Amino acid sequence: MNNAVQVKRTIESVKEFPGLGQKIKEAREKDERTLTQICRQCGLSRSYWYQLEAEDLRSAATEDVIRKIETVLGVDLEVSFEVENAN
Repeated sequence: MNNAVQVKRTIESVKEFPGLGQKIKEAREKDERTLTQICRQCGLSRSYWYQLEAEDLRSAATEDVIRKIETVLGVDLEVSFEVENAN
């Protein structure tokens, strides 16, 4: 049995990554699909997507969400979720 602890890494505020919302918006605008299609493929609501673009999240963004957006849009948003070791 695997006893590894799984940690869900999150972004509490998109403002932790200045310009992330703009990068997401630019990638979406370059894509030929509609926002509805992109959101469906990412598993996100349109309102949540607009929160991401506006850098005004009302709930945290998980690493899974950011990586899914990168995959669906074919971009690297340059967001690191590396945990710094305090030792």
